Amino acid sequence: MDRISALRNIEEALSDFEAGESDLAATEQRVATVLRTYATDFEGEDGLRAYQAIGEGRAHGLVVVAESEGAARERISDLLDEDPDSLDVDVSPV
Repeated sequence: MDRISALRNIEEALSDFEAGESDLAATEQRVATVLRTYATDFEGEDGLRAYQAIGEGRAHGLVVVAESEGAARERISDLLDEDPDSLDVDVSPV
């Protein structure tokens, strides 16, 4: 899914919510699904790609965009304000 398609799908979900055709929980699920699909299909310029943290603790399941697994680990640690060496997770491409 490209960026424009993702934005259109999110706009449609918000429009349905505003029109009363969808409740908040359903809208959140639709938007999360769009973002998950976008992230798993993401292949950016300059070698960027999506990486996911798999393991224990707060980092588990986080998905970030980075140039490499090492850069993804650093990005995850920055988001959590933790030392990269203290993260007990594996980082792998989505």
